[in-house]
Amino acid sequence: MPVERKPHRDRITGLEVTQWTDYKGHSHHFYFTNPGWYDGGTKLLFGSDRANRTNLFGLDLITGEIEQITDLDPVPLPRELEFVRACKNPVREEAYFMHDLSVMAVDLETKKLRVLHEMAPQWIVSQINCSADGRHVYFGAWVDQSDKFEVDLLRGYVGFAQTWEAMPLSQIVRVPTCGGAAEVVFDERYWIGHTNTSPTMPGLLTFCHEGPWDKVDNRIWGLDASTGRTWKIRETTGHETTGHEYWFADGLRVGYHGKDGEGRPMIGYCNHDNSGRVESSFPGLTGHIFSFDESLIVGDGGGVIRVWKPGEGGYLPPRVLCAHGSGCMIQQTHPHPRIAPDGKTVFFSSDRTGYGNVYSVELAEFESLPAAS
Repeated sequence: MPVERKPHRDRITGLEVTQWTDYKGHSHHFYFTNPGWYDGGTKLLFGSDRANRTNLFGLDLITGEIEQITDLDPVPLPRELEFVRACKNPVREEAYFMHDLSVMAVDLETKKLRVLHEMAPQWIVSQINCSADGRHVYFGAWVDQSDKFEVDLLRGYVGFAQTWEAMPLSQIVRVPTCGGAAEVVFDERYWIGHTNTSPTMPGLLTFCHEGPWDKVDNRIWGLDASTGRTWKIRETTGHETTGHEYWFADGLRVGYHGKDGEGRPMIGYCNHDNSGRVESSFPGLTGHIFSFDESLIVGDGGGVIRVWKPGEGGYLPPRVLCAHGSGCMIQQTHPHPRIAPDGKTVFFSSDRTGYGNVYSVELAEFESLPAAS
């Protein structure tokens, strides 16, 4: 495919921002908890709506060339085909995603597809994530509620609160990536979402109790898939909220943001066993955040990509890396910022042009950046 890459100077910081895709249809990278780099970090997977279909594509970050990886038929709601929730195997060139009721694998070199597992018709699957050893994919699933009320979670969270109120039967399922029977490793009557695997510890996961952050019993949970044991991570009390949890690169600590007991925005992290909590309040708001460790955090609130850096007594007030300008009307165009494996570049999605596209900007010295409002 022709190279679509084009640069522009950010209107706030003057940094060069690269737009990697340019098509009259939405393109987006994976959800921020799901890395999509392959071929030694030189290529990036992304989903794109082209020729009135949604498929998986690969972007060469050296040449800008784009290759189509899948050629799939559209699927209607509530299982509309999208790749926000897809993931990449960390030890081999293979990616995983849902197509209708099928958990699919695609070889990124040969483009060959495999069906790993077929779900029964009553189930809806959330985030798919691969274990650190590449041997299993895990995902949360819940009983479809769309026969009771309208559900469109991709556009405006339609049915979000009602699904939480319904307390649907949910499962966390483990499927071998090389073939074999699926196993339910945990189930309960609470809406389960965002099943995230530790990047270093196979069988160690977080999952969330999905729903309004101020109403769920506790957002972040840990799971030992070998025993089925679960526990609360960053237990909230009173008016505290947490969410958008993600693993640090060490696979032992979990980052998150939310509000403290006084209603002030905060960012923080703790060990997966709920010990070692570190939190800081900050001015303004953020959406999703991401980091490899505690040394630098990126976020997407207030129409900009923000960065935080530790200082004396906690994190310093955030600074602006660039504007993202996304309207965030659908999940595919949420920025979901993610730092590249080399630690030098931030990738994000935005519909600043009217269509969702994939962008990147190089990290700059924190002190050189303007303060975030």
